[in-house]
Amino acid sequence: MNANQNSALSSAEIAQLWSGYLNSSMSKCIFLYFSYTVEDQKLQSMLQEGIQISDAHLQKLTGFFENEGISVPYGFKAEEDVNTAAPKLFSENFSLHFLYNYVMFAVSFYALAKTFAVRPDVVEYFNNCLRQVNEYETKLKNMLLDKHLYIRSPHIIPVKGPSFVESKKFMGGMFGDKRPLNVIEITNIHSNLKRNALGNSIMIGFSQVARSKEVGQFMVRGRDIAAKHTKVFSQMLEESYLPASMSWDMEVTDSTTPPFSDKLMMFMTTSLIALSAGIYATSAASSARKDISITFIRLSAEIASYAEDGAKILIKNGWFEEPPHPADHDELANK
Repeated sequence: MNANQNSALSSAEIAQLWSGYLNSSMSKCIFLYFSYTVEDQKLQSMLQEGIQISDAHLQKLTGFFENEGISVPYGFKAEEDVNTAAPKLFSENFSLHFLYNYVMFAVSFYALAKTFAVRPDVVEYFNNCLRQVNEYETKLKNMLLDKHLYIRSPHIIPVKGPSFVESKKFMGGMFGDKRPLNVIEITNIHSNLKRNALGNSIMIGFSQVARSKEVGQFMVRGRDIAAKHTKVFSQMLEESYLPASMSWDMEVTDSTTPPFSDKLMMFMTTSLIALSAGIYATSAASSARKDISITFIRLSAEIASYAEDGAKILIKNGWFEEPPHPADHDELANK
């Protein structure tokens, strides 16, 4: 056995394993609910596979924590955080989009987690997770393609031959003429448009099933922010004569029976906001036109404030599970 196999877990490895446990326990609840509401047999089979993957991850993660003498996270429990008797909140087609986008985030999480891992058994675990969710994402994408539901980025006809920037106008855009969007900027804008349009519909659904008035109002605010950001990104594409129509509003049913606990919906929402903030930052950095970068930075500040308010609600209700941390030596000294 490699000597590194017996080394203690680093803080980065604990952080990724801890986050992985929370995400896997939430994933199981999500897959479980949808398995009771979808009728498509192929999607039903995919959901059962998702439940099995989540269970396997939770078992493996529990082993890591117990072997290291670290408390196993509480996470989410099917008996507490999901109501399998709840009727459909989203249409079948939207449910597939919901699951696909959720799994896309899982691919990103495990790709990053692998880079933080050093101990061989942890590296192997995250490698296996990445391979599993990558294959799972491909299956869901193929389902969307087969059903003609996959939303592709805009089609363009690139100019012939290589070219190099010869004018400062390439970086401009705040005033006067704006150059056409390049493919990197189109990709950033379109992917963020698609994610906000999806988020808008999720927030509509969550707002009408939240048990707490405070949580319901938080979801309404998220709905309005997502709608605003969708409009901003749509306008960017339309200014370059690119298609931007995208809405799933009609994919939300009139159900008011909560399929998930307020705790799970709040955690999912704040987690997705945190991921979106990172994506906005990357989009700003990779967009050469100043007006686009500044827009991403401005919108990022808005969702950061929203995420902070979400964290306050989680803490207030005792839903914010604290990550592992070392002892507070100042506090111990005062005792």
